[in-house]
Amino acid sequence: AFLPFFILSGNWVSAENINFYNVRPPLDHTQYCLTVHLFTDHGKSTSVTKKCATGEECHFVGCHRHRESGHTECVSCCEGMICNVEIPTNHTNAVFAVLHARRTSDGSRRTVNMAVLVSVMMI
Repeated sequence: AFLPFFILSGNWVSAENINFYNVRPPLDHTQYCLTVHLFTDHGKSTSVTKKCATGEECHFVGCHRHRESGHTECVSCCEGMICNVEIPTNHTNAVFAVLHARRTSDGSRRTVNMAVLVSVMMI
């Protein structure tokens, strides 16, 4: 079997360890896409893992430093098709991102707009 290698920051890296483009949609029993990025204190990627996940697995988002190895692990989760293209690198993008709820009918939108209009007219 042929295993492709990438040159990343001057180092040879196995495609098995750095799977940047592994962006599969979630399976039926999982709703989210989870990405785990492990990197050194100099910012060099050691591994990137992407998989389908449940909501329980996504409770561990954020970045955590491993004292024994000196590596940092950033975990992010997202909801939706091919939402995990980006790789988490800090607390800003190592988050749990979910889709916003959509309105089911135009009637609820009219009610909200009417309430805003009445509030503005009273002021």
